[in-house]
Amino acid sequence: MTAEPGEPQDPPPTGKGGPGFIFVTLLLDVIGLGILIPVLPEIVADLTGGDASTAARYYGPIVALYAMMQVLFAPLLGSLSDRFGRRVVILVSLTGMAISYLILGLAPSITWLFVGRGLAGITGATITTANAYMADVSTPETRSRNFGLVGAAFGIGFVLGPALGGLLGEIGPRVPFFGAALVVALNVVWGLFILPESLPPDKRRPFELTDANPLASLRHLRIHPLVTSLAVAFFLFSVSQRSLESVWVLHAKFRYGWSEWQNGLSLAGFGVAAAIVQGLLVRRIVGRLGEPRTLLLGLSLQAVSQVLFAAAATGVLLLMVIPVAALGAISGPALQGLVTSVVPEDRQGAVQGALAAVQSLTTIVAPLASTWIFAAATDGTLPFIMPGLPFLLASGFTLLAIGAAASAVSRYAE
Repeated sequence: MTAEPGEPQDPPPTGKGGPGFIFVTLLLDVIGLGILIPVLPEIVADLTGGDASTAARYYGPIVALYAMMQVLFAPLLGSLSDRFGRRVVILVSLTGMAISYLILGLAPSITWLFVGRGLAGITGATITTANAYMADVSTPETRSRNFGLVGAAFGIGFVLGPALGGLLGEIGPRVPFFGAALVVALNVVWGLFILPESLPPDKRRPFELTDANPLASLRHLRIHPLVTSLAVAFFLFSVSQRSLESVWVLHAKFRYGWSEWQNGLSLAGFGVAAAIVQGLLVRRIVGRLGEPRTLLLGLSLQAVSQVLFAAAATGVLLLMVIPVAALGAISGPALQGLVTSVVPEDRQGAVQGALAAVQSLTTIVAPLASTWIFAAATDGTLPFIMPGLPFLLASGFTLLAIGAAASAVSRYAE
């Protein structure tokens, strides 16, 4: 399809420079997200007047609301990027996210925290379109490497973001929110001048109203049997990961008495390990083992690390498990590489939007369940005190993901 007369023309693509630009875009976006992680639970506790167990009962719904908005809007924006291009969707999404951080920084009550996170969820389709962007500019030889760059952006962003969040939180509890708004605003400015379009007009497809239905978008996962099977593994693995992430700060504060700064440093350490793995090791491991075996190895390491997190009696022991968990992150690029290898160019945005919807569904359920379990395991609701209980349940979901992935890759090899 070519552009209609009178339609604005996109900036010409610059070819091989695209992956680098999208890496920087994602990096700045993730820094903005990471800034909030060490301090948001504490802000919730301050506004609700409670301890970690009380804050958990509000924090989970706040995180879940962000995910719910993504479920409703990410598939729509993914399909719009198939029609109008990736660039405009990324820039509009980032603008809305900057506004949402300002709302969070000025929030006078817990209600306004919900408003800010809801808006962030509506405009939080950056990763969906970024994955489609990477698919646009990738060849079979560069596919895993490019998706490794996406993972590296998250790893590096979660080094700088949480560390900055912990540091800025020492200055004032609201400072990290304004810092996040500034970082994302800089991201928008960078994109306006640097980010090229990756999807030529002749490869775009008409927008279909059914793509606005978040459940209907899941039909794109039926495009190939491998995609359908891997989506099941992706769902189970995402439940596991989101559960761990939702209670990390709450768990460390309750069990080890960590401050915002200590939580920020632990998350930064996680980010360093993830960046090394996904930026330097993914290509080598995939090249040696292939995507199917890499996926299974990564999931197995994740399951083991989650059990070890639950068992860690001290903060030092918890930190020692982080390299194992980070090495397990090789499963993400491997799964994405397998999916994109069988999806046509003009369906990459729709499929990535559907996968984002699957992930967002898990980030509705997992934070609600894991924070409730954490609260129940720490406030006397259950007959025992076990703050690591959510990690054990996360490991169980990862084991189920291993079974689903093994079934999928066995059919792929036939």
